Amino acid sequence: MVQLEVNYKGIWKEVVRYDCTHGFAHRDAYDLRKKHIKEELHLNFEDALTLADDDIDDNWETYKHRFLEGEFL
Repeated sequence: MVQLEVNYKGIWKEVVRYDCTHGFAHRDAYDLRKKHIKEELHLNFEDALTLADDDIDDNWETYKHRFLEGEFL
């Protein structure tokens, strides 16, 4: 599991999480109310992990900004 969290008013909130629970690789994108969108990745677990690391490294600032604005990714 790879996850980006943001400290919002003293509470750590999930922004985006990549994992393979449920038996498949997927990405969950959250909003401030903890609503989320699940996207199946159609990748093997190793490739999904590489994607997750690269995506969060490259886009964390954008994801943080959009999350704090109340948007999904």
